[in-house]
Amino acid sequence: MTRNSRNSPRFPGAFAPEPSEDDNEPKSKSQKKRDMLALQDLGAELEALPKDRFARVPMPEALEDAVRAARSITSHEGKRRQMQYVGKVMRSLDDDEVQAIRSALDAFKGTSKAETARLHLIERWRELLLKDDDALTRFLGEHPVNDAQALRNIIRNARKEQQSGKPPKYFRELFQAIKTALEDKDAATAAAAPPPADDAQD
Repeated sequence: MTRNSRNSPRFPGAFAPEPSEDDNEPKSKSQKKRDMLALQDLGAELEALPKDRFARVPMPEALEDAVRAARSITSHEGKRRQMQYVGKVMRSLDDDEVQAIRSALDAFKGTSKAETARLHLIERWRELLLKDDDALTRFLGEHPVNDAQALRNIIRNARKEQQSGKPPKYFRELFQAIKTALEDKDAATAAAAPPPADDAQD
């Protein structure tokens, strides 16, 4: 009788469970399947991580080597086989090692959400600045800039671009100007924050 399991969406069959001696252990088959699928997801996420983030994930050397090998393989079948080996290595990890990997990936997701929110904020400000002159007054009140006149010129030129259908040179410059203003405000806020209290001094 063949035991079916959900395949990895990127590498079908890569994480198929192998027969083991613990099949008669109290853990149910459904729980084993959930555990295997959780490892499948983690393995696929590791393989797909950008290089800089992958280097920051704590993991045993055997798993790191296995995933690095998978990332370097271009053949779909070759990668599938290597990911199958990645799955085997991951199933040998203890709970603390798996949790460390999961925590690192969750932290990256949180960072990505924050980055996405910041991009949406910049885009919203750009939309408002191009639409309403009063928006510039509000923006400068919240985000003082070194050269307000330069920002006004960028907004004016971006509007002209939109009206004439020219390439969006100043439209992009406005995005960068807003991004810089937000970053400068964050830096100023951080610099003005009081230093943490020294608990050692009483």
